[in-house]
Amino acid sequence: MFPDDLRYTSKHEWVRQGAGNSVRVGITSYAADALGDVVYISLPQVGEEVAADDACAEVESTKSVSDVYSPAGGVVTAVNELLNDSPETINSDPYGDGWIFELELSEAGELEDLLDADGYSELVEG
Repeated sequence: MFPDDLRYTSKHEWVRQGAGNSVRVGITSYAADALGDVVYISLPQVGEEVAADDACAEVESTKSVSDVYSPAGGVVTAVNELLNDSPETINSDPYGDGWIFELELSEAGELEDLLDADGYSELVEG
């Protein structure tokens, strides 16, 4: 149901390990479905320092507005500019083109406490 190569937060973000201490972050299909049709996203600023659990982006849908939280501490190194013109990509491809930002982790081990796919499935089914 959820990609096995990702880690997940209890707040419904996914994290994909990149090269070195770089990770890509987005929201899960579960979160995107719960939000409904995404109509706008406020992206973080490249160069912004964030701490774990900081709200650093905002997703607005036809139903509500929700924060996107950083899964770990670090510096935002890239944002998905595609979402400025096509925020609905979060709904159609949450694990691919719907990614939100990239983060250079301040500490490599910060992702160890995140959920794997099975753990996240248990969370949302529980």
